[in-house]
Amino acid sequence: MNRAAAGRAGYARGKWAETLAAWLLRAKGYRILGRRVAPPRGSGAGEIDIVARRGRTLAFVEIKARPSAEEGLFAVSPQQQRRLLRAAAWFTKNQPRHAMCDIRFDVVVVAPGRWPLHLPDAWRGDFL
Repeated sequence: MNRAAAGRAGYARGKWAETLAAWLLRAKGYRILGRRVAPPRGSGAGEIDIVARRGRTLAFVEIKARPSAEEGLFAVSPQQQRRLLRAAAWFTKNQPRHAMCDIRFDVVVVAPGRWPLHLPDAWRGDFL
C-alpha cells in the first residue's frame, strides 16, 4: 500500500472510531457538543476529537484507534495532553455557558473485536 492510500485508510479508521465513540458516549447519557473542534491555527492547541456534556461534567474526549486496547491506553503523550489542555481552555473561554462545568479529560480506545473502552478522567489538567 502506498503512503497516500495508507493515509486515507488511517483517516477513515479514525473517523469510524470517532463515530463509535460518539455512539458509546450518547448511550451513556452524554450530549455531544462538538466533534473535531479546532482552535485557530497557530494557537499551539490541538484538535479536540469530541466535546461532550453530561449534567455539570464537560468532557474533552480523545479517541484512539489502535490494534489493542493496551496500546490505546498509552497513546496520549504528555505533549498531546498539553495541546489538549490549551484547546480545552480555548473552548471554555469561547463557550461561557459551560464555564461552571466540571472539566474532565477522557479517552476512548477503539480496538478491533472489542467494544470501545471509555476511560473517564484519564488525566488531570489544572488550567482553570
